[in-house]
Amino acid sequence: MSEIRDAAMTSKAWPFEEARRILKRYEMAPPEKGHVLFETGYGPSGLPHIGTFGEVLRTTMVRRAFEQISDIPTRLICFSDDLDGMRKVPGNVPQPEMLAEHMHKPLTSVPDPFGTHESFGHHNNAMLRRFLDTFGFDYEFYSAREFYQSGQFDDILRRAVERYDDVMKVMLKSLREERRQTYSIFLPIHPETGRVLYVPMKEVNARDHTVKFDDETGREWTLPVTGGNVKLQWKPDFGARWAALDVDFEMYGKEHATNTAIYDRICEILGGRKPEHFSYELFLDENGQKISKSSGNGISIDQWLTYASTESLSYFMYQKPKTAKRMYFDVIPKAVDEYHQQLRAYETQDVVQRLNNPVWHIHSGDVPKSNMLVPFSMLLNLASVSAAQDKSHLWGFIQRYAPETNAENNPDMDAAAGFAVRYYNDFVKPKKTYRRATGPERDALTDLRDQLKAYNGPVDDEALQSIVYACGRDRFDPLRGWFTALYEVLLGASQGPRFGGFIALYGINETVALIDQALAGELASAG
Repeated sequence: MSEIRDAAMTSKAWPFEEARRILKRYEMAPPEKGHVLFETGYGPSGLPHIGTFGEVLRTTMVRRAFEQISDIPTRLICFSDDLDGMRKVPGNVPQPEMLAEHMHKPLTSVPDPFGTHESFGHHNNAMLRRFLDTFGFDYEFYSAREFYQSGQFDDILRRAVERYDDVMKVMLKSLREERRQTYSIFLPIHPETGRVLYVPMKEVNARDHTVKFDDETGREWTLPVTGGNVKLQWKPDFGARWAALDVDFEMYGKEHATNTAIYDRICEILGGRKPEHFSYELFLDENGQKISKSSGNGISIDQWLTYASTESLSYFMYQKPKTAKRMYFDVIPKAVDEYHQQLRAYETQDVVQRLNNPVWHIHSGDVPKSNMLVPFSMLLNLASVSAAQDKSHLWGFIQRYAPETNAENNPDMDAAAGFAVRYYNDFVKPKKTYRRATGPERDALTDLRDQLKAYNGPVDDEALQSIVYACGRDRFDPLRGWFTALYEVLLGASQGPRFGGFIALYGINETVALIDQALAGELASAG
C-alpha cells in the first residue's frame, strides 16, 4: 500500500494531479466536517445523457485517486437542480400540451407527462438515479427542492440577505446594463401560481430575512427567503451551494469556466471556502460542432452501448479531458481496441506505470485481464468479408483460430462479436466500396495468392505477415501503398487490420478464394 501511495504522489495521471490539489487543502488540518466532499450537478429538464455519465465517472476517478493518497473519508453528492423553472417544453416527451400549461413552474411542481411519478422533476430524478445505479456509481442523491424546503439551505439564504449588496456587486459586474436594472439574486416562487418569478426586488430586508416584490399583475408580496419560498439564480446558487455543503471538488464543462470567478467569490462572501474545480472540454460531433442535448447531434450513451462495452466508453472519457474530442460512431472501434491494449500492457507494468494506465482509473485499481482474443477492428473486417448477419457466423472463424474458447467461457468475446456484427451492418456495410487492382497490385496479389496456396507451415500471425511483406516489399515504395491496396481491393475499406493476423483468423484457403474473387473483378462489381 505504501508503494502505491508513494507512486500516486508523483503520478502524472490527471486524476492523481487533481487528488493532490485536494489533499493540499488539508495539509495543515483535516476537514472539520470529517470528510472530503465531491459534487456533481444535474439539470433534470431532460433525461440523463452521455455528458452526465462522463462527469460522474471522471469525478469518481478523482475521488478514487484521492483515496489512494489520503485516509480522509470521502463522499460524492449528485445534486439535482429540480427547483428550476421549466422554461421550454422538451420535444421528446408525451403530452407536450399539458406541460405547456405549467411553464415556469419548478420541475418538481410540473405534472409528470409519463404518469409514473409525483412530478416531471421526480420522474427525471428517478431516471438519473437508475442511470447512475446501472453503472454502479457510489453517490448520494440531493434534490434542490428538498435542500431548500427542508431548511438545510436556510443559514446560507439568510446570509445572502445580510450580504445582499456584496453578492449583487459581484453579479452586476457580469451583466449587461439593461439586465442590471431588474436583476436580483433571488427568484421568488409565487405563493398562488407556483411559478418561479424573474422580477426586481422592491426590498431585501436583512432584519427579518424577507424580500418584497410585485408579481406580474402588480400585486405586492413579502416572502421569507427560507423554507423554499425563494430560490437563487443559477450563478449565485452555484457558489451558495458550495458554501452550504462545504464542497471540496467539482468539475464542469468549459461553458462554466468564465463564471468560475463569480462562483468562487460568492462562495467566499457567504462564508465558504471555494472548492478545487476542474473544467473539461466539450465533445464535438462528426462535423466538429458542440454536442447538444436539444439538437440531438453526436452520439448518445445508449447508442455507444449498442456497439461496445461500458469500459470502452469509460476509456474514451478518461483520455485528455481538457481537449475537445470528436465523439461519433467512428471513434468506437479505436476506443475498444486501445482499452484492451492497455489491459494487456497493465499485466507487465510496474506500479508507477500502472497508476498512469487509464485502466487503473477505469477499474479503481481492480483491473481485470483482457480476454479479447481478436481485436475489434479485426472482427469488423471479418464481418465484412464474410457478410456476417449474426455473431454465430463469426464464432466459426474465432474457434478455428482459438479452439479452446467458446461463447460460454468467454462472454466478453461473445459480446464483442455481437457488437461487431451490429456495427458492421449499421456503419461499415453502407460505405463499403471495392476497387479493381492496378497492374503492380495484381502482380503482388497473384504472388500472395500463390504463396498462400503453397504454404504448409503453422497458421501463425507472424509467419503469414512475413509472406504479405515479401509480396509487397520489392513492388511498392513506400510499402504502405501495398497495404492500402489490400484493404481497398479485398476489404472495400481505406484502412484495415494487420493482414497476417487477418489471414490467420479468416483462413488461408478463404483468403486465397477472396483474392481470386478480387482478381476476377467480382468484388468490385458487387461493391
